[in-house]
Amino acid sequence: MITLKDLAKELNVSISTVSKALNNSYEISEDTIAKVKELAKKYNYKPNKAALSLKKSKTRTIGVVLPNILNPFFARSLHSIEQEASKHDYSIITCISNESIDKEKKSIELLTDGSVDGFLISVAEETQTSGEVEHLEELMLYNRLPVVMFDRFIKSIDCDKVIIDDLKAVYEATNYLISEGRKKIILLDSLTGLNVGKLRVDGYKKAIEESNSYKNSPIIFEVTNDANVDDSIEKIMSTHKDIDAIIAIDNVLGVVALNIARKFNISMPSKLSIIGFSGKNVVVFTNPKLTTISQHTEEIGKRALQLLIDRIEKKDVSENKTLVIDTSLIHRETTKYK
Repeated sequence: MITLKDLAKELNVSISTVSKALNNSYEISEDTIAKVKELAKKYNYKPNKAALSLKKSKTRTIGVVLPNILNPFFARSLHSIEQEASKHDYSIITCISNESIDKEKKSIELLTDGSVDGFLISVAEETQTSGEVEHLEELMLYNRLPVVMFDRFIKSIDCDKVIIDDLKAVYEATNYLISEGRKKIILLDSLTGLNVGKLRVDGYKKAIEESNSYKNSPIIFEVTNDANVDDSIEKIMSTHKDIDAIIAIDNVLGVVALNIARKFNISMPSKLSIIGFSGKNVVVFTNPKLTTISQHTEEIGKRALQLLIDRIEKKDVSENKTLVIDTSLIHRETTKYK
């Protein structure tokens, strides 16, 4: 059976363009509409009537697609989503992609049989790095189910999004370390290839490049092998003994860096400041207590769920929006709180 994807491929246009052309959207030129309809007629293209009829009845169920349930951020956001859904008499079905684009596709395909009224999605790492987003375009345009992306998103997909300002969060954290008088601030990066990681790195670079008092160039270390995280950070800190500040852009590296600093008997924060990212679940176990950038994870999950329900229940008919949740620098014992 011919699909929207097939029509788009033959015409060398996006799936979005084909869908909008078949619906006579004002956004598409008359010439393009004519070409799309001509090709659709040639192949006897018909919308999936069964899928359309399934969508007419509400299930009061929401599909949640997450990349990694072992990541504390996603575990906490899921908890918040479930709690908020219960308050509105909605249920959730959760699928885990394990950072795989194929599993993400299968999860979405599984739930577009009429099982759910909408989707909350944080995309897989492989989806972001590959740039392959046709399955997400089809989800919105062909199945016409409301979608809210949170944390990890695809910029080109026209849907609601709930995010933080990753660049600003690390920019402000770096500026704080500069204000402490730190001379060699390094950034530990385990999010290479993800848009949130790139933005956090950009925030670090921006703060350093704009500073008149800080003289070192940006120093970024990629730490990607989970099995050797401790060894990697220990090597970095033993090789660069003059490091006096560390920013870790995920919720594990900051704790590891703190433990290595203790192993080397480095006094914190007098000799070394460390700022982690989120990590609320592990901070209680660190000594000294780790200063972190709080993403307000529960608020992200709650707002994403509320926004999706508003779309499902037609309470919000405005254009798609991007909600930016403010972050906070939570000072504890690994920075000099002024």
